[in-house]
Amino acid sequence: MATLVIRRLDDSVKARLRVRAAQNGRSMEEEARELLTAGLAQAPSTQPNLFEAIRKVVEPLGGIESPRD
Repeated sequence: MATLVIRRLDDSVKARLRVRAAQNGRSMEEEARELLTAGLAQAPSTQPNLFEAIRKVVEPLGGIESPRD
């Protein structure tokens, strides 16, 4: 297993992690692992759709008409 060091973590974030860990009966290290695991499990596993990304930007502006053959 790997080890991760997080530098320059805001004191308020560390305090909230400590409280959350205590509420869940875990160490801060275990709570951080759980948060990272859960957060990354929610991340999309597919590549972003370039067409959809462009459409979201252009559609509110009236769209673009493409020439037809």
